Amino acid sequence: MFLSLTLFSLNRKKMNLKSERRGIHVDQSELLCKKGCGYYGNPAWQGFCSKCWREEYHKARQKQIQEDWELAERLQREEEEAYASSQSTQGAQSLTFSKFEEKKTNEKTRKVTTVKKFFTASSRTGAKKAEIQEAKAPSPSINRQASIETDRVSKEFIEFLKTYHKPGQDIYKQCKLFLDTMNHKRDLSIEEQSECAQDFYQNVAEKLQTRWKVPPEKVEKAMDQIEKYIMTRQYKYVFCPETTDDEKKDLAVQKRIRALHWVTPQMLCVPVNEEIPEVSDMVVKAITDIIEMDSKRVPRDKLACITKCSKHIFNAIKITKNEPASADDFLPTLIYIVLKGNPPRLQSNIQYITRFCNPSRLMTGEDGYYFTNLCCAVAFIEKLDAQSLNLSQEDFDRFMTGQTSPKKQESDSFSPDVCLGVKQMYKNLDLLSQLNERQERIVNEAKKLEKDLIDWTDGIAKEVQDIVEKYPLEIKPKNQALAAIDSENVENDKLPPPLQPQVYAG
Repeated sequence: MFLSLTLFSLNRKKMNLKSERRGIHVDQSELLCKKGCGYYGNPAWQGFCSKCWREEYHKARQKQIQEDWELAERLQREEEEAYASSQSTQGAQSLTFSKFEEKKTNEKTRKVTTVKKFFTASSRTGAKKAEIQEAKAPSPSINRQASIETDRVSKEFIEFLKTYHKPGQDIYKQCKLFLDTMNHKRDLSIEEQSECAQDFYQNVAEKLQTRWKVPPEKVEKAMDQIEKYIMTRQYKYVFCPETTDDEKKDLAVQKRIRALHWVTPQMLCVPVNEEIPEVSDMVVKAITDIIEMDSKRVPRDKLACITKCSKHIFNAIKITKNEPASADDFLPTLIYIVLKGNPPRLQSNIQYITRFCNPSRLMTGEDGYYFTNLCCAVAFIEKLDAQSLNLSQEDFDRFMTGQTSPKKQESDSFSPDVCLGVKQMYKNLDLLSQLNERQERIVNEAKKLEKDLIDWTDGIAKEVQDIVEKYPLEIKPKNQALAAIDSENVENDKLPPPLQPQVYAG
């Protein structure tokens, strides 16, 4: 009987551990493109990789263009029928025909692709919007700092292109043309600007490989420098633009992470022991890297921060477990690091990388793998619930509202190697927690006593009022006092004289 109970308890523990893992575990196949091309997908691209997403985007766009064209043809037939049956004057007919030609021309214009629309001449509306955005520029000190960095990057880019000789000159001209065109196309949506940047990356990479016969390893270096040069200049225009809801998403994620401050490593099954000094240092470095991502201006530099953060996480897990970390260990730890660090403008940085990073970095390699895991971690935090943490819904709601917090670690459960200061700290925290509970209990009892006294006073007053209303008190005027017999009184004069004693002689 005892053996069966022991086996039952062990199985139950395994089931609980499995349920905890189920809330955080992500199959590695889920990180790949759902089209099955073998590249890493991205939640911002609805699970597709950059290449497949662009294909799907173009298909949807061509479908919309085809629908618009069919609508234009239908309108043309209706106009022709109306023209045939019309009995109006020639002037009215010519006016109708001119309107029809105008509609037909507008529908044909909508078939222009994004690249062609990108290289067309700018409109006055775009120029006006660009002037408005220039008017909303940051303070002069920030502008000076950005200008210094831009000049430095430009000099480095020119020095780098000198090693490419003739192809370097063509690359510089292409980049200048792209920047000039982007400056005149501020009226485009951020998605269209992203599409233009991705097309530019693809065209330059193809020219490097086919026309200029540049080796693959030099192509990758050239694309990194091109991205650095372009995005350093375009950063203030395309990072968290006002036309998007990126800032709103940033605030929502930041508020969500603050509400989850009570989540412990044990709830996430994080295999990291922060009591080990080396592990604690790795955790601090990982948090520093993920926070530092917001200070970078180039998508590749932001990806580098994510990669450094992930490597510190793997090292922390390896030191704790004395064995290489697995994917099931990495993702919960990354979630814990994000919750603990609460990186600024997290969604804006993710969207910026997704829109303007060289797509080859997001589709393959360790940068793409770590970035995809970060996207999954943020998605998990946004949807985190009681079941994911193996908690009851009641406890989860209490923790989220701040009514209570998970119980701190008991001092007796520490290993002998832990210093006395840490033990004393947790004892003090437990004591403060107990005092807090006692204070809350006393305050609640005092409020209850105050309410009881108020209710008792109101009850007595009501009873007295009822008795007074039932038995009213009538106060009669005082009667006049009786006068003394021998007092001076006019009415006493009519009385007979008093008897006098008589003396008899005997």
